[in-house]
Amino acid sequence: MLEGRALGELATTLALRPLLRRLSPGDGHPVLLLPGFLASDVSTRPLRRFLRDLGYWAHRWKLGRNLGVQGNLEKRLEERLDEVYRRHGQPVSLLGWSLGGLYARLLANRFPEKVRCVISLGSPFAVDVKANNSWRLYEWITQERLDEVPQERLEDVRRTPPVPTTSIFSRTDGITAWQTALQPEGPRAESLEVPGSHLGLGFNPLVLYAVANRLAQPQGAWEPFFRPGVKHPPGLRRPPEARIPQAGSRGPGSAVTPSSAARSAPEEA
Repeated sequence: MLEGRALGELATTLALRPLLRRLSPGDGHPVLLLPGFLASDVSTRPLRRFLRDLGYWAHRWKLGRNLGVQGNLEKRLEERLDEVYRRHGQPVSLLGWSLGGLYARLLANRFPEKVRCVISLGSPFAVDVKANNSWRLYEWITQERLDEVPQERLEDVRRTPPVPTTSIFSRTDGITAWQTALQPEGPRAESLEVPGSHLGLGFNPLVLYAVANRLAQPQGAWEPFFRPGVKHPPGLRRPPEARIPQAGSRGPGSAVTPSSAARSAPEEA
């Protein structure tokens, strides 16, 4: 029921639109937006408009409603990425919402030379594939049992892409268990935590701020979002569970292990 917050998040973003337009302008590189489960390009329209206002080439996925991995969807995704890549002659940033974020990670792992960076919003790529409130509906629509998903596809989704990767999630997400969206920190990988709903991630003002910040980085010069001397709006948080502990460390900043997250994720979905 907390997903009703999305309406308030939209109203807040509309009120803050003049300020959001003042964020760092983009360099004009292409961004491909991938919608969530049961959503279409209509759901990413506010995001695309925001990115275009900043100077990016924001592209639709043009594959209709996202009904999961059915038929030749993976091939069509690859063709759409290649189309945008060839049109601009440079790597494409992938921005995926929920299930769309899983597609983004899959594409980045298979075609890293065509991908500039990956940003996912509330995407359940880690640990238990059933640690969310939509898995039964997904199985019913796709006629695919999640327990029988090909291991190769799971690996392409779970493995950290070899390009700058940012996972943005909310600990109070009413659809996806937050542990499944936790990206362990690495040389070019991070997680950002924001307050808010799952359905509002595409127009949450803090998410828009973070997306603009990540896309504005020069290609090949990635730096983590949270770093010394850099201040951000209140509400954005570096999740301690994503930090890789030093050998032998068991302090409060220790990362969540797959086994421990798998035990807790279903209970907090």
